[in-house]
Amino acid sequence: MSVAEASAPLLSVKGLVKHFPVKKGILRRTVGQVHAIDDVSFDIAPGETLGLVGESGCGKSTTGKAILRLIDATKGEIRLDGERIDTLSRREMRPYRRRMQVVFQDPYSSLNPRLKIRDIIAEPLVNYGAGGSRAIAEWVENLAGKVGLRPDTLNRYPHEFSGGQRQRIGIARALALQPSLIVCDEPVSALDVSVQAQVINLLVDLQREFSLAYLFIAHDIAVVEHISHRVAVMYLGKIVEIAERAELFTRPQHPYTEALLSAVPLPDPDIPKKRIVLPGDVPSPIDPPSGCRFHTRCPYAFDRCSVEEPHLRETATRHRVACHLRNC
Repeated sequence: MSVAEASAPLLSVKGLVKHFPVKKGILRRTVGQVHAIDDVSFDIAPGETLGLVGESGCGKSTTGKAILRLIDATKGEIRLDGERIDTLSRREMRPYRRRMQVVFQDPYSSLNPRLKIRDIIAEPLVNYGAGGSRAIAEWVENLAGKVGLRPDTLNRYPHEFSGGQRQRIGIARALALQPSLIVCDEPVSALDVSVQAQVINLLVDLQREFSLAYLFIAHDIAVVEHISHRVAVMYLGKIVEIAERAELFTRPQHPYTEALLSAVPLPDPDIPKKRIVLPGDVPSPIDPPSGCRFHTRCPYAFDRCSVEEPHLRETATRHRVACHLRNC
């Protein structure tokens, strides 16, 4: 039994939509909408990692920001432990924010260069009044040790650390309030490959220790394979396939997923591998194609694909795909 099957959802997202207005002219009139997210739905169970993968600009980071209420969704529902949070005011949202934290892509720009590392990790605790100064100092040192930072480094500033160490600081800060869910927004894409492995292994270890749930956003599908329990594939604002990790990587159902997997390099160059090269460019999110958004680049597209939008349907146990070819 998978993690997701074992318990009720911690996070439930249903019909999430986010459109950004396009304004032109002196009067800044709205002349269109950027369809960043369109009808995105998924659940994350306690202790589960859902990988969200896709090309740059497909809406992955916007999805994470909407879930965290860093931006307001246009439509849809976001529930944390069954409680709807997308309609809450900033004041009403405050108790929920300590349960949802984020690790950003750039480990340097996400840290205040004027604060010492000790104060950066302690800032959420001070903000929420989580204990006295002595208790906070002890917890900060404890967290630093858990992410691999020595106590004697806590009085340094962010510029004195490498990229991997800065990301460890960001992870410690995210853990400070002992959240249930952490949104990891491409947390290793700015790091060297050797450091990526260290940070990924750290996240896995922390998940086991603190029973964390992750929404792991990345464009590197090989990294997603290593850390995720389930994987959702996103294209032009829509989830086109979602399945258990092993199921998706061994039996991909959507043509876009097949193309993504064919682009993953193999460690042995002598092993033959067929690369699927998609024609054309990703369409503009301001004017997405009718029907299936992937039909303009799909090698299997037929007439129905250009006029009727496919919906996610289950093709196998806990494997859903939005493709007319699979849902005939």
